[in-house]
Amino acid sequence: MAEVSADMKKALKGRGIICSRDGEHYVARILTVDGTLSAEQLAALQDVAERYGNGKVALTTRLQVEVQGIPYENIEPMCQRLAEVGLFSGGTGSRVRPIVACKGTVCVHGLIDTQALARELHEKFYLGWHEVTLPHKFKIGVGGCPNNCAKPDINDFGIMGQRTPLYDEADCKSCKKCNAEAKCPVKAAKKGEDGIMRIDETKCVGCGNCIDACAHKIVREKQRGYRIMVGGYWGKRRHLPTGIDRIFTHDELLEMLERSLLLFRDGGRVGERFGDYIDRVGVDTFLTQLQSGEVMERKAEILAAELKK
Repeated sequence: MAEVSADMKKALKGRGIICSRDGEHYVARILTVDGTLSAEQLAALQDVAERYGNGKVALTTRLQVEVQGIPYENIEPMCQRLAEVGLFSGGTGSRVRPIVACKGTVCVHGLIDTQALARELHEKFYLGWHEVTLPHKFKIGVGGCPNNCAKPDINDFGIMGQRTPLYDEADCKSCKKCNAEAKCPVKAAKKGEDGIMRIDETKCVGCGNCIDACAHKIVREKQRGYRIMVGGYWGKRRHLPTGIDRIFTHDELLEMLERSLLLFRDGGRVGERFGDYIDRVGVDTFLTQLQSGEVMERKAEILAAELKK
């Protein structure tokens, strides 16, 4: 059996290959990019699990897979075999972590193409920022709608698909049964005693159900886009996110994420989570800095030579 030093184990962990509790075998955390795998990739995972591991593959809570029970000498042959089908280990360290996205791409409730967005964020921020060391890990979660299945609000940067209604109660036809009211999951759309349906914007979660439900098409789409939540995390300690009270376009979303990373990289302390950094500088101060965009002017200075061009 090969002698593996502590430094060697640390280097392997940086590649997503982690020593097991027994101190002898390893688990390899394999990235799925957007939570999907092809049949060819599934077959390769079965192959390496049987040939190089203990025959088991485990699912992680962040849509990655782990090949278990790998002896040290089998690590490199396993990685070479997986690379043949475009699979790689990773997802550890004080950097942007693999993107987690719900199945909004195929789900009837999905308001955005979550998997396409996850692939884009993977390329731009997981791979593009892979050599950038942050104060702590930085998790990104994508949810397709307010059903919140992927829990984007407990990520450092959470994204949720939104579809907001445009409605003038003066146009209401006072239907005996209001379909918009019936389809609203949070009772934001509700008929009054006068028979007029009204939408309480303070309760509306942006699911868009009322838009499709109205029989007379009086409720129209005002905006479709993304809601952003920052600073959430869940573990031994829990931190609720700070929401930004507006809907963002695709390009605005990408820039807000980059601004967030730059601010965290520039002002965060080693070992400090993003939410704790926001608390320390003050929510109002952080939001002002985030939305001003001034940090983009200092991008080269903040990242020095680390960011891949």
